[in-house]
Amino acid sequence: MRGRCIALLLGAALAPFPVRVEQESASGASARDVQGIVQTIETHYHAARTLKAAFLERFSEDGKVVRLESGIVYFSRPGRMRWEYESPENKLFLADGKTAWFYVPADRTVTRVRMKESADWRTPLALLTRKAKLSRLCGLIELVNQPRTPAGHAVLRCLPREPAPKAPPGHVGSAAEASVENGNFHEVFLEVDVTSGELARVLVRQAGGVELEYRFGNWRENIALPEALFHFQPPAGVAIVDEASVGLRSY
Repeated sequence: MRGRCIALLLGAALAPFPVRVEQESASGASARDVQGIVQTIETHYHAARTLKAAFLERFSEDGKVVRLESGIVYFSRPGRMRWEYESPENKLFLADGKTAWFYVPADRTVTRVRMKESADWRTPLALLTRKAKLSRLCGLIELVNQPRTPAGHAVLRCLPREPAPKAPPGHVGSAAEASVENGNFHEVFLEVDVTSGELARVLVRQAGGVELEYRFGNWRENIALPEALFHFQPPAGVAIVDEASVGLRSY
């Protein structure tokens, strides 16, 4: 793992959301701190035009690690990202704001899905570079106590909100925001540095004992990134597969 582990999700609620303290967190935060922590996250990440980090991704089922992968991820406003997997094999996951692409060179296959239809948990992370609200994802946010939480960090537990009502005619939302509402999960844990607002870890739990964890390190902000990084051109001779939904899975 390169550098101290950081992971991400995003911003504060547009309107106040329910908060609760399950137990005092490792950082000593109390119930009144929850809104402040979320505001700190929003302030920190919404100011970034671009981001780059090393990442470690763990996919588990029934408590057993199915796949452990690592690489470099890039984010660019508004809501674009590029995940370059380097180990154990080269892969690419790219979201250009409208379409999510998943390319495995060894398979000579590209999977393509509209971001509004994607349930892949990398897709909502594109909200990092949008002024999105955590309330689009969480119906309840609470502080919890988890063993081995570093000093100065707090852990927020996000419980899913009720399904949103059907949008009125003519309403247009962002692709990344729509994908958040498509993601099915039981709970999400966010570990955050309460001083800087940097998220240290994201752990997603789904039905059937499925877990997906992201850890990031070596964050760099507001660096120059080529526009070409966020556009995907399928290589010649590669098969393109359209999917109605790309869900949380061990790619």
